[in-house]
Amino acid sequence: MALPTTAQEAVYVQTARDLLAQEQRRQLWHALKISMVVAALLLVVALLLSLLRLDFAYIRQNAGFVTGGLLLTIGVSLASILFASILGLLGALGRLSRNPVALGVSGFYISLIRGTPLLVQIYIIYLGLPQIGQQISLMGYPQIGDLLILTAIQSGILALSVNYGAYMTEIFRAGILAVSSGQWQAAAALGMGKGMTLRHIVLPQAIRTVIPAIGNQFIAMQKDSTLVSIMGIWEITYRANRLARRESKFMEMFLLAAALYWVLTILSEWLQRKLEDRMARSERR
Repeated sequence: MALPTTAQEAVYVQTARDLLAQEQRRQLWHALKISMVVAALLLVVALLLSLLRLDFAYIRQNAGFVTGGLLLTIGVSLASILFASILGLLGALGRLSRNPVALGVSGFYISLIRGTPLLVQIYIIYLGLPQIGQQISLMGYPQIGDLLILTAIQSGILALSVNYGAYMTEIFRAGILAVSSGQWQAAAALGMGKGMTLRHIVLPQAIRTVIPAIGNQFIAMQKDSTLVSIMGIWEITYRANRLARRESKFMEMFLLAAALYWVLTILSEWLQRKLEDRMARSERR
């Protein structure tokens, strides 16, 4: 005998509740097991650190000095990712262009930068550009020559921007190609030119697609920013190295620096997830 409609609905609702509760218990148990593994790993790390007989008093005493480089590290990374995004977008447009000049310039830029180490690029920009600037000044153009003599921070931002811009070119290129060709055709049917279609239709969709990849590049850039310490920029690594050499406390200071970069990475990943969730909600509306 068939159940009444209301009774059937009650059975379905109860079954759905049971399944939902079962799934919640499964997820809770899974999260608990992960937490147990992480706790075990932290315990192992703590035991290993105890064997090193670290001078925790020295770490506490100088933690404020090393932490003082956080703002500079974040500032250099933010400025660099901004300029790198601009270079990456321009490089992507050049790669997608049919203009031989744009295609040749973008291809040469990507090949050159991706084919040379970031550290060498930093040295060339910081030490090589002033040498070129001096020669230009001797030729009677001191204003132009002075433009090539950069400070350490300017050199660091320029090097990181140029380097990451070459890699982000392919990210933007893939994002633009991911937009359906029907978008271009629909815009052309409405009488929109290629430039207007790119600005108002294609790029907004492409940028939403590449945001996660840009976030990953920013996280990597925060760690690569340690290389600017060779120019005497007082960021986290430079400060840690300065104290480590003074008292031969290398393990203490560099573990502190590693912990700060780890915290920066965790915060950046959390902000990236929040941004992605926000963008996903806006697309569902």
